[in-house]
Amino acid sequence: MSRIAKNPITIPKDVEINLDGQQITVKGKKGTLISRLHKKVQINLNSGVINVEYDRNDKLVNALSGTTRAIINNMVQGVNIGFEKKLVLVGVGYRAQSKDKLLNLALGFSHPIEYEIPNGIVIETPTQTEIVIKGCDKQIVGQVAANIRSYRPPEPYKGKGIRYSDEVIVRKEAKKK
Repeated sequence: MSRIAKNPITIPKDVEINLDGQQITVKGKKGTLISRLHKKVQINLNSGVINVEYDRNDKLVNALSGTTRAIINNMVQGVNIGFEKKLVLVGVGYRAQSKDKLLNLALGFSHPIEYEIPNGIVIETPTQTEIVIKGCDKQIVGQVAANIRSYRPPEPYKGKGIRYSDEVIVRKEAKKK
């Protein structure tokens, strides 16, 4: 039995949920998210609480039930509160600037990098070395952060690169003569 799937999801009062067959739509103040559910996993919606129901004898469905519950919980949390990731640029001359639908990055290459911001995502640059990515879909926010970080991942000798704000870089000692 999945420990995650057995926990109920409480729905905040300003979040609206619609079930249409295997498609779930979650609307809130931050936006609208739509997801399709597996045909063997059922959702039970009762007075502001969602329960995930499934066949407890099937191993695949048992795993899918926990995943389904986590996805629905992330959708409810995303449209109500939202998600954010913070990136920090470490290195001499490394800069970030957000304009309209473009993020301009100067990362020590011979050319500036222009990252096109996807729909539903807001990128802010409070300082030249900080990037804050916000959105209602947790998966897209994480993917955008990973894509930006991939331009210059942190290196272990000097620690230069783009890192998550809570990431710890294990430093290596330089080669000795």
